[in-house]
Amino acid sequence: MIQIGRFDIQTAVMSLSRFRAMLRQGHLDRVKRIHQHLSEMRHSAIKIRADAPDCSNIPVKLHGWECSCCADAKEEIPSDAPAPKGKPVTMTSFFDANPHHDLVSGRSVTGVVHQLNKTPVDWCSKSQSTVETATFCSEHVAARTCTEQVIDLRLVLRHLGAPINGPTMVLGDHESVIN
Repeated sequence: MIQIGRFDIQTAVMSLSRFRAMLRQGHLDRVKRIHQHLSEMRHSAIKIRADAPDCSNIPVKLHGWECSCCADAKEEIPSDAPAPKGKPVTMTSFFDANPHHDLVSGRSVTGVVHQLNKTPVDWCSKSQSTVETATFCSEHVAARTCTEQVIDLRLVLRHLGAPINGPTMVLGDHESVIN
């Protein structure tokens, strides 16, 4: 179901998949709740919206990177990529972390959604591989995961010949991580 676009159940399925080898009654009740949610929301759909998002009301903070190790950093554009054709796409990515999602191990969950123009095209919800003791750390791991996926997605789009409009807007809800 997640593969065909029902990413609203992704975190619940990811959490339950840990117990595939030894299910208990409580797990079956959770599966029934997921199925009930799917049957209640059976007419929901992902809308394909080709118009570019309006990001004019989002403040953009420009930082001086000349005194850092990232001073000369720029996007690597592959030399063997085809020439871009068609209308340019604007990429927007959202990330968030759910600290201490797993009460047994203390691991957080990372959630990421990537949009081309206003259409979600890729999403991810996975348990973090480390146990973080602070919300900042969990959010930072989620931001890193999102950034790595953005780099991969931009590379794939360039190899497909899609023109990319400017940098990717990456949005999160933890101000310290964003700064």
